[in-house]
Amino acid sequence: MSTTPISDFLRHNFRHFNAAALIDASDAYVQHLANNGKMMITLAGAMSTAELGLSLAEMIRQDKVQIISCTGANLEEDLFNLVAHDYYERVPHYRDLTPDDEAALLARHMNRVTDTCIPEEEAMRRLERALVDEWTAADAAGERYFPHEFLYRILRKGVLEEFFQIDIKDSWMYAAMEKNLPIIVPGWEDSTTGNMFAAHVMQGEVKNVHTVRTGIEYMTYLADWYIETSKTHSIGFYQIGGGIAGDFPICVVPMLHQDMQMGNVPVWGYFCQISDSTTSYGSYSGAVPNEKITWGKLEPTTPKFIVESDASIVAPLMFALILGQ
Repeated sequence: MSTTPISDFLRHNFRHFNAAALIDASDAYVQHLANNGKMMITLAGAMSTAELGLSLAEMIRQDKVQIISCTGANLEEDLFNLVAHDYYERVPHYRDLTPDDEAALLARHMNRVTDTCIPEEEAMRRLERALVDEWTAADAAGERYFPHEFLYRILRKGVLEEFFQIDIKDSWMYAAMEKNLPIIVPGWEDSTTGNMFAAHVMQGEVKNVHTVRTGIEYMTYLADWYIETSKTHSIGFYQIGGGIAGDFPICVVPMLHQDMQMGNVPVWGYFCQISDSTTSYGSYSGAVPNEKITWGKLEPTTPKFIVESDASIVAPLMFALILGQ
């Protein structure tokens, strides 16, 4: 019996078009790591609510990813799922919902993401109570941390363990915490926990709005990491979706070249994007990889791939190939 049934199936059946691109991009990812490369994965959309942790957590544990950039939503939604999974409701007929149906979900405090409803009290408020304790303690001590660092602190202290409702091996944030993986969270303010923090600042419970470190500080943090890591490793870029989770970190290279005037920093050594955005006019999500050459992010020789499909389908399959499953 085959020890790699998923990979065997994919290699036999995925031979053309986006299916072939999936195979090629996965093989190049493996080769990049084999050549002593490092990899960044960027998470846009609602991939944590899509439970990407089921496959991403193992990628982290097996050192197939060295740094992550994600939206604030993906950061927090992995923990929402960790502490409230049994209270989630799936709505497979979401396309048929009327405005009144949506209002009924709101009345029950069930916030819908496509076919999945997140329960406010069991998910959001449980995490908020733990975060407020961390925010106010840091604020009183004059300390400042990044958004992901506050969540790491909560996980390390175990204050939410009584609420865990999934196996921790399926939480990518828990795996990242165990590895102390660097995480970049651009635009964290545009998230549920960012809104919560703003409210607690306005209520006077947190005195210093900068108790949570900012996006510009994330860029300088990433720049320092990139400069040091690229001295000995080529760094790849694996992008799920588009938006700020991808655009923010990929710009660290032209920033170092053009704004810092550093000429000895290599560009990204691998690029792959999973996108369901059609090639379009002006959008970042719909830009083809070659456009990034003109911005100094990639070189003509950089291995470049785009898989135009649903990331909730493509990413787990690629991760299975990369993990040799």
